[in-house]
Amino acid sequence: METITDKEVAKIWFDDSNIYIQTIDGREFRQSLLWYRRLQCATDEQRANYRMSYSGIHWPDVDEDVSFESFLYDNPEPTGISRFFLTHPELNVSAIARRMGMKPSLMGAYICGTKKPSVDREKEIISAVKQIGKELCDFGACD
Repeated sequence: METITDKEVAKIWFDDSNIYIQTIDGREFRQSLLWYRRLQCATDEQRANYRMSYSGIHWPDVDEDVSFESFLYDNPEPTGISRFFLTHPELNVSAIARRMGMKPSLMGAYICGTKKPSVDREKEIISAVKQIGKELCDFGACD
């Protein structure tokens, strides 16, 4: 199994939507900043102030951690409902889960990618969000 440690990381950099690392042997890896909201909103100075440990990188100014293991995940980009909720942090995910009769921790696992909802469950979540949108429009929020 492939691993990365602090001794192997030669460079860390960012663009508008990703964090990248390059190893001393030239391998490059990336992660979407959608997974790391505090790091996404950090200034260049805050991003430049980091500490590496054996297992990852810590940014003390924004209290954010990124494990080296996460750079090895098959898909560094959030998709489906993960992407939707990560790009709409104004939505109260726990309240939506409770409204659906779902445990908020399960919804959180879907969003952070540690669990994947079935096709039917994802449709149910999307339907609940659409229902909230309809209720907002009926209230006059779409005028």
